[in-house]
Amino acid sequence: MYEYIIGTVKHVSPEYIVLDNNGIGYQLYTANPFLFSKFQNETTQIYTYQHVREDILALYGFSTLEEKLLFVKLLNVSGIGPKGALAILASGAPTQVITAIEEEDEKFLTKFPGVGKKTARQMILDLKGKLQDIVPDYFPSLFNHEEQSIQSTQNEALEEAVLALKALGYSEREINKVSPSLEKEALSTDELIKKALQLLLK
Repeated sequence: MYEYIIGTVKHVSPEYIVLDNNGIGYQLYTANPFLFSKFQNETTQIYTYQHVREDILALYGFSTLEEKLLFVKLLNVSGIGPKGALAILASGAPTQVITAIEEEDEKFLTKFPGVGKKTARQMILDLKGKLQDIVPDYFPSLFNHEEQSIQSTQNEALEEAVLALKALGYSEREINKVSPSLEKEALSTDELIKKALQLLLK
């Protein structure tokens, strides 16, 4: 229904952002909400996807059209819902996902929250050979964002990152495994999330 919304980012939480457009606050669920912290109180364009089910009506936000298209492709796989698709996008390593699908690497795909062997096999069956055509040169540069400065202490950044990981579906046990490595890094929330996801996918 909505291709994109141009507005001002008014709020960022571990699961979603609030985009103000002419006095209406749109709640947009995103793969990595803290990615939009740099746009807080600034006008920006966010691509959207409206997900409708009997029990839910939600808007999902994306920084690029290509990211939105990849999200939609993932939704077409049986066993993957919006939350699972966001967790895959949040990894910041779409080339790894595509390579895993093309090479039928089920072991890598099952590292994502909610993706078991059956779903991984379904991803391969449904998407192999069908992702590169979205935008040929797109995948290597996805999430290649500039370093962001989030005004909070390192402890706050780590706390926010942990909340975001939990929102994506990772368990306390999984998060605790990577926490020691994150505590050593002086990074923004966004960077901590990316770092944690890289460690979780190893």
